[in-house]
Amino acid sequence: MGHYSPRGKNSFRLVVELGRKEKGKKNRKTKTIRIEDKALLKSKRKLEKYLETELLKFEMEVKSGAYIDPSKMIFSDFVEEWEKKYAVKELSETTLENHLSHIKNHILPVIGSKRIDQIKTLHLIDLIDGMKRKDGDEKPLSSSTKHDTYRTLKTIFERAVEWKLIKENPVVGVPKPKVKSTRKINVYDEDETKDLMVAAQNELPHWRMFITLALTAGLRRSELLGLEWKDINIDDGTLDIRQVIVRGKSGALIKEPKTEKSFRLVALPSTVLNELKLYKAHWNKERLKMGEHWIERNREWFFCNQDGTHFYPTTPTTWWNRFVKRAKVRHIRLHDMRHTNATLLIAQGVHAKIIAERLGHSNIKVTMDTYGHLMRRADTEAANKLDSIFRKNNG
Repeated sequence: MGHYSPRGKNSFRLVVELGRKEKGKKNRKTKTIRIEDKALLKSKRKLEKYLETELLKFEMEVKSGAYIDPSKMIFSDFVEEWEKKYAVKELSETTLENHLSHIKNHILPVIGSKRIDQIKTLHLIDLIDGMKRKDGDEKPLSSSTKHDTYRTLKTIFERAVEWKLIKENPVVGVPKPKVKSTRKINVYDEDETKDLMVAAQNELPHWRMFITLALTAGLRRSELLGLEWKDINIDDGTLDIRQVIVRGKSGALIKEPKTEKSFRLVALPSTVLNELKLYKAHWNKERLKMGEHWIERNREWFFCNQDGTHFYPTTPTTWWNRFVKRAKVRHIRLHDMRHTNATLLIAQGVHAKIIAERLGHSNIKVTMDTYGHLMRRADTEAANKLDSIFRKNNG
């Protein structure tokens, strides 16, 4: 049985009786709710109906074991509920793995034993300010690690508010850590790009194509691996990015791109279309040659193993590191091929908005933050060229 009673002008206590405990003490669960709707408070009939509905919902939660008592739950216990009831269902394996790493290394050691309803904004400010390396190294943590820990706290406490364990989100008042970019963009210039393409001619056709698309389309490794032949329109000269292949806890994971902007159509240079036609012919020939040993029946992966299955997410990076060493090409990260694509476009005077759309950035600010200094340099060079023209005319 359950009942409710007023606790103030607009608050009520819901009570669910669960019999008696071993020593005869009443076993009950209580929950206080506040009603902000003034019209509801003025109508006795509507108020009673509302309270009876809330009491029934509360009683069902208690008896099903779904109710979480905030007055007794410590933060570490809530994290387990958050992982089970939200994170494993809504987050990608990679994102969840990153969150769990921050929880284990930086969050639980500080606030894990605190009651969730007693964690205040100041506790979280102190947590982020006092973050240290796990191995005891005194070297300061990177700004990106603090920023990511902030995001982990934010998503956890958002669920706590949503599930009505706490009234206010203590993360709201925490200053968002600013990410200071310390990595210098390392790219190939035009001459190095030409040398790279010459060296790639000695590689297998699929790796030549991999380098070509990385340079001309600026795709991420995961996007290249996720390509199927149905995503490529040779007649229109476009690539349709609609899935990626990433590494998860249990191996390779095929999923949708992370953001809405990552879904995009990318136009290709006409010279690449000729290469695509040659590669398609080669791909078909290899498939026929493999016969019954071609085990992939459901998809036609653009980049694949001899049996038609897609590459493992780390395979391109392993190949790339060996290739640049073998070809005696200056080493940059495979991901820096994407940056090389952007710098080549900037050098040609392509607008930042177009570059952002081609790269699948969430907004133009990401593009400006990443390549703004290169765009300013290109702008200065353009001004100098104009200056030389006017000097000649005025001469």
